[in-house]
Amino acid sequence: MDAVRLIVTSRRALAAGGPELLTEVWQAQALAQAIGSRLAVAGPPELRGEALGLTELAGRGCGVLGTPDLGPGELRAAQLTELGEARQSLLYLGGLLGEVGIALVGLACSADDEAMYWQCMEAIDAADESRDRVLEMLRKLADRDQALSEREAG
Repeated sequence: MDAVRLIVTSRRALAAGGPELLTEVWQAQALAQAIGSRLAVAGPPELRGEALGLTELAGRGCGVLGTPDLGPGELRAAQLTELGEARQSLLYLGGLLGEVGIALVGLACSADDEAMYWQCMEAIDAADESRDRVLEMLRKLADRDQALSEREAG
């Protein structure tokens, strides 16, 4: 499945909330990790360093939350077959990571114990830093497009 479809599926599941919210946050971080990994290996060369950083940060977000108990075929990141156009995938991923941060703030505010609160805070930090990497990759794509435009015009 392509990245945008998986991101849209994750956004819908995250918006639904409910008792599985922490699992959906983990799913979103795992998807960000998979997309970062694909971009690092096969994406535009100017994005590869930031994409590797995204992979590491999203992995940290997954690690902080602990692995949920998912059934066969339920891991969305494993369903990623193609990235599609990098800019579009990154725009959608940035939105998803923003929503992950918001969901985690809600979870932190309603946490029953201090350990869960701090777990959410660390995951918020990872989601925020991951989103920063996505925004940096979008900036680099815009710079590349502008340079190409100037070469064609000149």
